[in-house]
Amino acid sequence: MKRVALGLLCAAAALYALASALHGQHPAWGYVAAFAEAAMVGAIADWFAVVALFRHPLGLPIPHTAIIPSNKDRIGAKLAGFICDNFLSTAQVLAKLRQFDAAGRIAEWLARPASGERLGEWGVAATRYGLAAFDDERVRDFMGRAAAAGLAKIDLSRLTGQALDALTAGGRHQALLDDVLQQVAELLDGDEVQAHITEGIAREIKTLRYVGLDQVAAKLATRKIVAAIARTLAELAAEPEHPMRRRFDHFVDDFVVRLKLDPEFQQRGEQIRAELIAHPALGDYLHGLWGELLGWLHDDLGRPDSTIRQRIATMAGALGQRLQNDAAIRAWINEQLEAAAPAAIERYREDIRRYIEERVGEWNAHEMTDELERHIGRDLQFIRINGTLVGGLVGLLIHTATQLLRG
Repeated sequence: MKRVALGLLCAAAALYALASALHGQHPAWGYVAAFAEAAMVGAIADWFAVVALFRHPLGLPIPHTAIIPSNKDRIGAKLAGFICDNFLSTAQVLAKLRQFDAAGRIAEWLARPASGERLGEWGVAATRYGLAAFDDERVRDFMGRAAAAGLAKIDLSRLTGQALDALTAGGRHQALLDDVLQQVAELLDGDEVQAHITEGIAREIKTLRYVGLDQVAAKLATRKIVAAIARTLAELAAEPEHPMRRRFDHFVDDFVVRLKLDPEFQQRGEQIRAELIAHPALGDYLHGLWGELLGWLHDDLGRPDSTIRQRIATMAGALGQRLQNDAAIRAWINEQLEAAAPAAIERYREDIRRYIEERVGEWNAHEMTDELERHIGRDLQFIRINGTLVGGLVGLLIHTATQLLRG
């Protein structure tokens, strides 16, 4: 395009020379000369204007030339402000966010079977990468040391007491006692247990064995024992304030307090903890457990019908269906996004503004000028072409008007 524009300028100059030489032979050559003269002026003026954007024309330090390299930083600031104010204003982004319907798009995407499969593939890829990274002896040693360090900080006695305290809060242990009593009653009611009791009693009644009454007496005794126990269990189950229940409460409370405060219990807990830490089986167990977990994951992830992949795909599809069928939750998601967006927009818009300014400021002025000229220079050459043609037409018009006024 530079060659085309320069060619037009040279053509105008040649035409002007020809018209000037033949001016006396015919009045029409005057019009041609006026056109060519004005075309040269327009071409040179527009060449100066275009070149002045990028550099000093002919290398001369004429004021207000080389505009782009001289004002690079100011251009970067104006460009950043223009983008942020006209494309990233809070009102514009919120309006676009409302039109976007993020929740609806997420639900639609998740509901597609292909999306679930893609998520499954991503999950499998991420998991396999993690396994490859963690399947290292250094990681296993670290996990073992971390487990041992964590165990060393645990007060087993106090922790057990706190756990029992939580389990017995609100009389939960009484419900456990009810279950135990029910299991004991069912156990005693069984034929096999009663047969064992009868046999044991019969062995003890040696004096009646010789007359064959040992089994009869044993069965009678068994019935009495079972009936007595059943009666006691029924009383315990029916009376929340039964003395035996209270004794059970006192026992549990006292045991919990001793676990939490008794130095002897605490010392025993520390001994157990020290034995666990020092025992080589603990490290072997943790290493074996970690290896089994990694082995199972490797095996599952390597199969086409991976359980993890199928689970991720199923969960994604189910979540998408639920979101599609629940307009209220989609509205809630969009409302939360709109509520959180203004603060994020205000924060990151300024980050974007600063990034653009800093990035433009880091550019080399000559490199930026060459890059801009490569991208928009071709279009700017049309200014020179149009200046040549328009200048020539204006010159022709002025010459014609002058001739008309002279009569």
